[in-house]
Amino acid sequence: MILTENARLRLRTMCRDDLEELYALLSDAEVMRWLEPPYTRAQAETFLERAGLSEPPLVYAAENAAGEFLGYAIYHDYDECSRELGWVLRPAFWHKGYADEMTDLLTALAWQEGKDAVIECVPEQTVSAHIARRHGFSCKGSANGLDIYRRHATE
Repeated sequence: MILTENARLRLRTMCRDDLEELYALLSDAEVMRWLEPPYTRAQAETFLERAGLSEPPLVYAAENAAGEFLGYAIYHDYDECSRELGWVLRPAFWHKGYADEMTDLLTALAWQEGKDAVIECVPEQTVSAHIARRHGFSCKGSANGLDIYRRHATE
């Protein structure tokens, strides 16, 4: 199932065939720098089961128009009135506009649902914070060591 897409990018439900690409992503120390320690294959498989194949999914596979696995999009309930969104991309696809496009697509989807959009990141993750601010999100404080950026559906 396709969650949302544009001409360059498709966000779709994950499948078991995504495991190898997902493991390569989650085991990359550079990718995981601001998230968690790199995953083992078993941890990646558990993540796929619990987050990608859950109902509803918490994350969605991101692929380009050629069908290449870019990484994944975070999109799920944050609280009663908000959806959390985010992205984790392979380094080969950093600085190519995909995070910006995912932010636009997922913010629009949250708003269609009548919900605010929220992005969380550690304070040191300056690139994600910059993307959030560039897309009109405002820092609303922090919780559990994460800065919380919000954009209201009414904006």
